[in-house]
Amino acid sequence: MLVAEKENETGITEFIFLGLGNPGELQPFLFMLFLVIYLVTVTGNLLIIVLVVADQHLHSPMYFFLGNLSCLETCYSTTILPKMLTALFTGDRTITVSCCLTQYFFFGCCIAIETFLLAAMSYDRYLAICRPLFYASIMNRKFCFQLMAGAWINGLIVNSTVVFLLAQLSFCGPNIIDHYICDLTPLEKMTCRDPTLFKLIVLLLSFIFTIPPFLLTFCSYICIIGSIITIQSTIGRQKAFSTCSSHLMVVCLFYGTLIIVYMFRDTPTMKHLNKIFSIFYTILTPLANPLIYTLRNKEVHKSLRRILMKCSLALRKYP
Repeated sequence: MLVAEKENETGITEFIFLGLGNPGELQPFLFMLFLVIYLVTVTGNLLIIVLVVADQHLHSPMYFFLGNLSCLETCYSTTILPKMLTALFTGDRTITVSCCLTQYFFFGCCIAIETFLLAAMSYDRYLAICRPLFYASIMNRKFCFQLMAGAWINGLIVNSTVVFLLAQLSFCGPNIIDHYICDLTPLEKMTCRDPTLFKLIVLLLSFIFTIPPFLLTFCSYICIIGSIITIQSTIGRQKAFSTCSSHLMVVCLFYGTLIIVYMFRDTPTMKHLNKIFSIFYTILTPLANPLIYTLRNKEVHKSLRRILMKCSLALRKYP
């Protein structure tokens, strides 16, 4: 009896994704759609990284954070979409347990780091709008690097801990993941043992590492909106709001869908919609970031023109 139970616990070596539940005739269309999204996302984010690094005019805290966000979104998309595209193209929706845990590790790291990064960006905009006299002295290069280092280190620590604990659990059948990515909820449901202690540890870590940056982001924008409202000049209000409106849209899209998915994930009404909402923060947010920041940002437009002009002159000089 014990031997049979042990074999049942260790028998699963791979999982099967249900994906978006799409019928076979839609797979070519979905493959092309997500392929275009992936190419545009990676190209747009890499373009921002190149501009921030190459153009001296963009060497400021705001664009330093934007460059890091683009780097993070590139990693985000590369963690999720290639496997999804492979499944749509070949029809093979299987993934080994080790690859699944690896995907979840990078996916979880990206979410955790982005919460800290968005908090740092909101604090940067708060200082620029609400405390402009102290901005240069507080948001210096050393402090920016410390914020980013803290975001990456905290994200890696919390997800290394979660994946380590998750790897200690055994998985029982059925080995079906009702999702298009390896997320924590479907993995918890397949554990052979009682995951109550694991859930409590994850809840505690999530509270410690996500609530403070969320509250900082929320409070920063309350203060920013309050400061903008008190500006007498209409032009002044529009100028102040334009400096943070792009970031505010990204924050609302990311946090809004993330909260819906993870706070209401077990309710019957939201169960079938969670995968749709997950698409927003896993696929559409990385796509929206370069579009929002490039289409609405005049400095990025100027930087792109300068880089293109330099490339044009270089090509003329060395035909």
